[in-house]
Amino acid sequence: MRSSIIISLLAVGLTSAAPAEVSVSKRHDSFKVQVGDRPYFLIDDMDDGSLKRKLESCKNQESKISKFAIGHRGAPLMYPEHTAESYHAAARQGAGAIECDVAFTKDRKLVCRHDHCDLHTTTNILTFPELAAKCTTPFTPYDPVTGKAASAKCCTTDITLAEFKTLCGKMDGSNPNGTTIASYMDGTPPYRTDLYSTCGTLLTHKESIKLIDSYNRDFTPECKTPAVKMPFNGYTQENFAQDIINEYKAAGIHPSRVWPQSFLPADVFYWIKAEPKFGKQAVYLDERVDTPEGYANATASLPALAKAGVKIMAPAFFAMTKLDKNNKIVPSEYAIAAKKAGMELIGWSFERSGFLKTGGGYYYDYVNEVINNDGDMYTVLDVLAREVKILKMFSDWPATVVYYANCMGLP
Repeated sequence: MRSSIIISLLAVGLTSAAPAEVSVSKRHDSFKVQVGDRPYFLIDDMDDGSLKRKLESCKNQESKISKFAIGHRGAPLMYPEHTAESYHAAARQGAGAIECDVAFTKDRKLVCRHDHCDLHTTTNILTFPELAAKCTTPFTPYDPVTGKAASAKCCTTDITLAEFKTLCGKMDGSNPNGTTIASYMDGTPPYRTDLYSTCGTLLTHKESIKLIDSYNRDFTPECKTPAVKMPFNGYTQENFAQDIINEYKAAGIHPSRVWPQSFLPADVFYWIKAEPKFGKQAVYLDERVDTPEGYANATASLPALAKAGVKIMAPAFFAMTKLDKNNKIVPSEYAIAAKKAGMELIGWSFERSGFLKTGGGYYYDYVNEVINNDGDMYTVLDVLAREVKILKMFSDWPATVVYYANCMGLP
């Protein structure tokens, strides 16, 4: 267990300074992209073949920014998600766009969090008694008698922006067998690391815009589905969706650099109608594909969605591939239908599956039986890029996608 790391995190959290704006006055446009060792590790792990040889041939290439690669929550494979440190890492690895999942606080201020109610697993909020007491569901330790797992639920709407900014970001995870707050927080998955989880700097949406713009990269804000009943104290879903766009307008960001996204089709339709310049690149995050019935319904609905003005669909990338009768990975019915309807496709999320020795789980659902090593992720990415022809790929470690894109001559 990483008790020393958790103790250090607690100490940092308990002495957090007052909220401060993230300094992004320095521009980083000329920063030299570095992809590090991981792409080479994956290539070495690939099965022999033409794709491996092609990727090996690019080992001395100059790494460049790729618009094909999106930093999913930054670079959370190794850095606490949605923190300044995670965003810097994604930009340095060459991600052409970086994501801020947008939630709102009790005082209706926009912040970067993957979920409105993930503060108990992504920050040190439970180490502050006065803030922990405000959580929707207080911490309950593991009960060895009943076997009931440890739990808590802390939401951005439980606290104000000022309180949010006192927190430290940590690697997302929790230990269901935790009997103390420290042991509950010690739940980082084994394929990630706590090495850089000292005290991640949490960001407002406005701060994320400044930081990402300092690298001259694009933006992919997601309007996170609220965990509270809307309207929230008079704040409607449309107010929320509009406020996200307003902050790009206020920052002088051109709509062509913004790819607003949501799992709620109503948000996408709102942007298309109310903010057509931004709505042109609105992304419908499609989770309907998670069940066989939902997948079939989603596939059938694509022509109607395209007719209604939706130009970009983004399902989990498993939904865009399948195995043919020869166990070859090929484009799925969903991918073919989207392209036939004239829609672009974006995939999520590369590098989020952990180890692939046993099939890769959720993100490789339709091709699991041919996945047996970490290098296979490049095989799947190659099909998505060359045959499905996806527009972009979200990644928890953008360097892997950037290396591939650079090698294959993608933008």
